[in-house]
Amino acid sequence: MVMGGKVHYNQQRCKPSRSVEVGATITLWQGQQQIEVLVQQLSDKRGPAPQAQLLYLETEDSVKKREQFAMQRKLMAQNTSPERRPDKKQRRKIIQFKQQ
Repeated sequence: MVMGGKVHYNQQRCKPSRSVEVGATITLWQGQQQIEVLVQQLSDKRGPAPQAQLLYLETEDSVKKREQFAMQRKLMAQNTSPERRPDKKQRRKIIQFKQQ
């Protein structure tokens, strides 16, 4: 993600070797979704995900945007397509309707 320019450190594009400090803001883009986190603590070594989640805090603005995006995806997923294909009689009616 860093090499692709999808990670910003304090509103500036960063390199993989960038040192992270406590209180910094990191912005990530995952698809069309933007996530903004604040660094609260640092760790000396790599650990499990639950332990890593204690080191940062996602901003309230970011959480709201993410929830809205999820709601939009749910609404878009509700497809109103018919349960089956139209039969011959229904297809003729559709063709007549389109020709008018």
